[in-house]
Amino acid sequence: MTLLSAVRKPATGRRTGDSGRSASATARRRGRPRLPFDAWHLLLAPLALLFAAPLIWLVLSSVMSNAEINRFPPALWPAEIDPGGYRFVLSNAMFPRWFANSLIVSAVAVASNLVLGTLGGYAFARMRFGGSRVLMGLMLATMIIPFQLTMIPTFLVMKELGLIDTLGALIVPSLVTPFSVFLLRQFFLSLPRELEEAAWIDGCSRLGVLLRIVLPLSRPALATVAVLTFLSTWNDLSWPLIAIHHEPQYTLQLGLTTFQGQHNVQWSAVMAGNVITVLPVLIAFLAAQKTFIRSITSTGLKG
Repeated sequence: MTLLSAVRKPATGRRTGDSGRSASATARRRGRPRLPFDAWHLLLAPLALLFAAPLIWLVLSSVMSNAEINRFPPALWPAEIDPGGYRFVLSNAMFPRWFANSLIVSAVAVASNLVLGTLGGYAFARMRFGGSRVLMGLMLATMIIPFQLTMIPTFLVMKELGLIDTLGALIVPSLVTPFSVFLLRQFFLSLPRELEEAAWIDGCSRLGVLLRIVLPLSRPALATVAVLTFLSTWNDLSWPLIAIHHEPQYTLQLGLTTFQGQHNVQWSAVMAGNVITVLPVLIAFLAAQKTFIRSITSTGLKG
């Protein structure tokens, strides 16, 4: 018994020492001031302010006078609030029409991309037919073709259809994009087939499976497609500049260019118009932010 006691005593001493060190470490941790936020925010907050600086300056300059905006060095803060730019924009009789045109084109493009992109993406993800991989490769290849190469053929097609100088010329080329089909295909591939097979066993058709099983699970991907389509269509200037010739058919982006005259530019009106233009984009992104991030993290490169 004496030998066993002698052997056990050092071990007990080590355990006592370890517990003492852990207790002191715990005490030090308890004594250390804890931040009310993650330490990474100390780095991310300045970066966020850096990226938000142009937007902040846009809002501030929209309430400056033209003299302040044109001053060198430029003013960083308005001496007094001058809503003249907003009055100039809102008093323009065509501005509501331009806003409505942009809203119509963007809404139709979003709806058509959701419908046609869903059908095309599901077909490529779940249906096997001859040449499906070749068609998918050709469709993805069109994503690397710059707009400058397709601009003239698209214009000639729209001219043959009689859509030039109408909103149809802006809507038809945006009815469905390869990116929408590809993104939805990738999301559909990540869904388990067992859910669809169970619905087939219960007698559900393929279209019923898509509407009742697949689409409710695809809200993050659908929200991502909607936001990205809205952003690209709402902010497009190059194609409306080519296809639209008369002011009643202008979109908001194209209409803002009329505030920049040959010799005199109403910078306060341009800034105010840009603030109004950016607001729907910010609202759309903030409304779908969570589902947008969830889709990016859950949509892999499977298949």
